[in-house]
Amino acid sequence: MNAGEWQAIERAREVLRLPERASVTEIKRNYRRLCKQHHPDTAATSGQEAVSEQMYRITAAYELLMRHCNEYRFPLTREEAGEAGPDIYDPEDWWQVRFGQDPLWSGRKTRRR
Repeated sequence: MNAGEWQAIERAREVLRLPERASVTEIKRNYRRLCKQHHPDTAATSGQEAVSEQMYRITAAYELLMRHCNEYRFPLTREEAGEAGPDIYDPEDWWQVRFGQDPLWSGRKTRRR
């Protein structure tokens, strides 16, 4: 992405009042909340033209961010996600390596006589 596209995304983020990192769910939630506030049929303000302009900005920002999210390619392997290395375990493997020999956690029952 070039600098102009990033600036457009930054402006869209500000219009939708989003933090620097946002999930798709947060984007949709803020969009819906702002639509309820600024929709021409429900807005409490008297300036119909100003309300329509604000609603246009909100919708354009939402569409831009959703397009960006839909085109983003998520890493689907550990190597791409930056999780490569010998000490990365599946959660069950991690637990087994650390506590597998402990009689309390291993599932083996031992009694003292």
